[in-house]
Amino acid sequence: MSKGRTTREHILKTAFELASKDGLDSLTIGQLAKASGMSKSGLFAHFNSKENLQIAVLEYTGEYFSYRVIQPARQVAPKNIETKLRLLLQNWLDWNQSFQGSCMFLDAWKDSCVSQDPVQQTLTDITRRWLNYLCRQVDKAKQSGEFKAGLDTWQFVYQLYGVYLSSHLFRSLSLETAEHQRFWIGIDTLFDASRK
Repeated sequence: MSKGRTTREHILKTAFELASKDGLDSLTIGQLAKASGMSKSGLFAHFNSKENLQIAVLEYTGEYFSYRVIQPARQVAPKNIETKLRLLLQNWLDWNQSFQGSCMFLDAWKDSCVSQDPVQQTLTDITRRWLNYLCRQVDKAKQSGEFKAGLDTWQFVYQLYGVYLSSHLFRSLSLETAEHQRFWIGIDTLFDASRK
């Protein structure tokens, strides 16, 4: 790896840690310069603006999400799609709990964002990739006969995401167990309905 690439990797890792703790919006060139041991001018040479920095951090986080959530489920070679989905979900929960703050994707999302906002567009693209990946797994489960053929794939993923978001909220309010009991009951109910 070249020195420039190594430096950029160090910057993005540091930026990721800061944004995970304090939120993407709070990430500044000055704060990152202090944390990474670099000058502001050196960081500007890499990113040119706070917006470009935020986009780079989101892209880095998307790659890290794939490494932490998707790749381990692929490497296990699960016996069926439901087992793979459960591994993905466990990895997803672990991902969210592994930060000092919370999931950067959830914290950075703005419902009222302007569609041309490059930062929000990057976040939208990353989120859609994850949702599409989940849809492909559900479609495979339908094709294999694990889930009923008439199952509405997007509705399934919608409900699955809803259970995840509910667990995230309930955990922050101390209304969810450390083992995510409410989450897994919700997932079991969703899977049971998908097999009938």
